Amino acid sequence: MKALISSLLLVAAIPVLADSASNPRCEAKAADIQQQIQAAEAAGHDGKLKGLNTALEKVRSNCTDKELMRELEGKVRAARGELREREADLREAELSGDPSKIAKRQAKLEEARAELQQAETELTEAPRPHAE
Repeated sequence: MKALISSLLLVAAIPVLADSASNPRCEAKAADIQQQIQAAEAAGHDGKLKGLNTALEKVRSNCTDKELMRELEGKVRAARGELREREADLREAELSGDPSKIAKRQAKLEEARAELQQAETELTEAPRPHAE
């Protein structure tokens, strides 16, 4: 009888185990949030802890790697748009000839490049979701 119950429990757990294995990006995100929870607990940040626990619960109940990949792709598209905007701002500042404006726009352009690089890195390092 115990063997039968154990077998039934194992069969019932297989979809859950398969689901977490098919979403490695979500599992990584959950692990990251868990580390942040531990750090918040150690620092005594109760407000942050509440938000992190809510975030972890949402990741565990609603996350799919496919959706995370869409978010990362959207982040890259947005960063590319920001970069184009900053390039146009710099060209405009260069036409004005104002050295302080040019320096400010150059700094903003460098920030946009760094954000794009980070977004592209996150996207390329993300495990690809399995076809559904």
